[in-house]
Amino acid sequence: MTGWRVVLLLILSLAALAAQAVPQIQSWETRNGARVLFVEAPELPILDIRVVFDAASARDGDHPGLAKLTNSLLTEGAGDWDADAIAERLENVGAEMSAGSLRDMAWVSARALTDKGPLDTTIDTLAAVLAKPRFDPADLERVRANLQVSLKQDEQSPADVAQKAFYRDLYGDHPYASDPSGTPESVAAISRDEILDFHRTYYVARNAALAMVGAVSRDQAEALAERITAGLAPGEPAPALPEVVAPEKASMERISFPSTQSHIYLGEPGMTRGDPDYFPLYVGNHVLGGNGLVSLLAEEVREARGLAYSVYSYFLAMHRRGPFLLSAQTRNEQADESLAVMRQVLKRFVEQGPTEEELKAAKQNVTGGFPLDIDSNKDIVQYLTMIGFYGLPLDYLDTLTAKVDAVTVEAVRAAFARRIDPDKMVTVVVGRSVEPVAQVQ
Repeated sequence: MTGWRVVLLLILSLAALAAQAVPQIQSWETRNGARVLFVEAPELPILDIRVVFDAASARDGDHPGLAKLTNSLLTEGAGDWDADAIAERLENVGAEMSAGSLRDMAWVSARALTDKGPLDTTIDTLAAVLAKPRFDPADLERVRANLQVSLKQDEQSPADVAQKAFYRDLYGDHPYASDPSGTPESVAAISRDEILDFHRTYYVARNAALAMVGAVSRDQAEALAERITAGLAPGEPAPALPEVVAPEKASMERISFPSTQSHIYLGEPGMTRGDPDYFPLYVGNHVLGGNGLVSLLAEEVREARGLAYSVYSYFLAMHRRGPFLLSAQTRNEQADESLAVMRQVLKRFVEQGPTEEELKAAKQNVTGGFPLDIDSNKDIVQYLTMIGFYGLPLDYLDTLTAKVDAVTVEAVRAAFARRIDPDKMVTVVVGRSVEPVAQVQ
């Protein structure tokens, strides 16, 4: 075979491998209205399942902590089984199950072998956990007590104090303002009837997305999806959240805390999932502060001045505009200078954007790391739930690297100029120092 044919064959082979590396997503709805996203992955005899609901703290209303308390109780008893019986059922077949809840999304995840016995046990247990939680009074009081202990521990953590204050200051009366765990007072006041009502309202099929990745066929996946969601009432999707209103002016809150380190949070509302500026903002932030020790923030704050070991920035995209955040941890006596430098770096980046070389390196880093982001079934199932929950296109993973590669310096500059105003940032500093914070010159 001639040399050029060998090269051509190698190129075609690599292209085929690249195409196979991106999972092919199939989607449909169950009979009662739950959206299903499925990737067949026959390499290992395992099935990963994740069911997500628009049933997180943004739906707490006047009862902060309600969504988290409800979600935490799902695996404490369901159907005919208490928490010990559920744990024993899963342990006997080598299965795993967990639940969680943040601001936008609540979920229950499971992993099981695809042999009929273990899989049937896991699916039956999962279906009961979703649709028939017992919410026993004794379980409620135990979980409530654990959550209150955790909240008390948060009060001893300057990082937790800073983060909670930042969200309160940034979002005001928006549902994103309150911490998902609530407060000791709000958690103490939540009743069992309120939990039952929350579950009836939000843990319904049309408010759910079900993701499955594993060694089952499409026909098997359809049958499993029906079994998992069979006990859920059809219900209705949760209503749209109110829009986030950006602050009209900058604000500053200093919280005195008996610590040797100050925690700095600086930010404003950023972007949504599916935002038209998502990729320019995401890739641009990779240069600014999202790429660990080689970002502009790390270079100026950590390397050039030795002010902080940890400094970073990120966009947290949500249903509504999630936070754009810069954060650092530094010695109390260096907090003012660190904050001033962070502001200077941000202002310069918004005005100038990245260089061509910086942008090229960022894009290579993002696209080069993408295969590692989807190298396991657990990674893929989380991507699927994000796609299903936020209504992203099914070819999201297929087109991700192309969209990253298409980002230009001009697009980053324009997106940051539109979306980020360094003169209207919300700032929170938690630490021992109480001196006024230096302003950017």
